[in-house]
Amino acid sequence: MCHDPASRPPAPPRTGEVGGSGLTTLTAADGTRSSAAWALPADVGAAGAGVVVLPDIRGLHPYYVALTERFAEAGLPAVAIDWFGRTAGVAATGTRDADFDWQTHVPQTTPAGIDADLSAAVAELRARTRPDLPVLTVGFCFGGSHSWRQAGGDLDVAACAGFYGRPAMVGDTAARATRPTLMLIAGADAATPVEEQLALADTMRSGGADVETAVYDGAPHSFFDRAAPEWGEACQDAWRRILALADRVAAGAAR
Repeated sequence: MCHDPASRPPAPPRTGEVGGSGLTTLTAADGTRSSAAWALPADVGAAGAGVVVLPDIRGLHPYYVALTERFAEAGLPAVAIDWFGRTAGVAATGTRDADFDWQTHVPQTTPAGIDADLSAAVAELRARTRPDLPVLTVGFCFGGSHSWRQAGGDLDVAACAGFYGRPAMVGDTAARATRPTLMLIAGADAATPVEEQLALADTMRSGGADVETAVYDGAPHSFFDRAAPEWGEACQDAWRRILALADRVAAGAAR
């Protein structure tokens, strides 16, 4: 479990008005319908980049609905996806609750299905903003792994950031990585050892990717939580790095 059911993301270091938010249903190219959340900044026309949020193993938990709104506050339109449309259908209430049997459904996910849903999220984000909006992925745990995997993939994303990912899940795409990548590493995370993540960064760099790593000494898995004030400085640093990556993506697209 990545977060306590009551956990919520910390506030970003820059804030503005949210122009709108809500739940929706995405339809992938293979016809699969899945749950998603979206949020837009009030001045959506000024947004230089957007974010697709890739959740942890629980899927579209309320934490990630709230995170889309935090991104919108920071000036970035965002869509958060759910993993389980193919095996569990659209979430009855729009999000997965604490009783959802993710253990049954996670093993049934596939990289191809995840990429199809991610592509649908990119299309949704652009439909709500503009067709040429550059997009970065930001993932957590299971989603962090799949975010890093995009650095060597074929989807139309500009950069990839991830917390708490598992290097083994990135697979052989690591050696083909070319996109800017941010790895946010919990220093006391036994599930994803620091050494393995730093080795992954080196492999990705060998493929030509610009990889930034940040190791937060002593921080546990899922430290990015407003209910963990002892990790407040780490949370703010992680936010600053994500927003800096988004700003780089926006600046590159504006050239």
